[in-house]
Amino acid sequence: MRIPITDYAVGAAIATDLINTSPTVRPTTGDALPDPGALADFLAEHDLRPAAVADGRTPTAADLHAVGLLRREVRVIVETETEEHAVAGATVLVARAGRAPTLVRDDDRRWQWYVPTAPDADLADELATLIGVGLLGVVRVLGHERFRACATADCRGVFVDTSRAGRRRYCMPDRCGNRVNVANHRARRREESVNR
Repeated sequence: MRIPITDYAVGAAIATDLINTSPTVRPTTGDALPDPGALADFLAEHDLRPAAVADGRTPTAADLHAVGLLRREVRVIVETETEEHAVAGATVLVARAGRAPTLVRDDDRRWQWYVPTAPDADLADELATLIGVGLLGVVRVLGHERFRACATADCRGVFVDTSRAGRRRYCMPDRCGNRVNVANHRARRREESVNR
């Protein structure tokens, strides 16, 4: 896998989505990665073709276990209190399969920075490197304050906000944001009916 250094948002989004597959974040529905097939679906949804599964091989139970451990490690990094801790943790992730950065020409013949992964890297290590590069990019470009906890009171989700405005509040806007909006709407309707 060749990971572009300048497109840090991809790795950061995968970090957020991976963390939010956890049963810690989804206590009512459980683990969103319960089996290797779900992991294959996760990779496909993110258009990821790590070398470890690029030859048509599907993720194994061992891959699933390793990615589950990675998920916990990434969550710890996103929950860090200091930039230094976040950078140290992300650097460890990059080192799991990352090789020295290199310049490669893109389709427009411009030089771009990439971090290649070791050819024999396993799936979790390739994901770790992709996520590590993304987290380092966020700290460098947007700042550590973009690593946040979900604003929903009963949610344990965390996320990396790569939005332009930096105002994202929910780990999963379609789930947590909608719950808050529905609750606020119902509260307004109750108040209106009381005031009539």
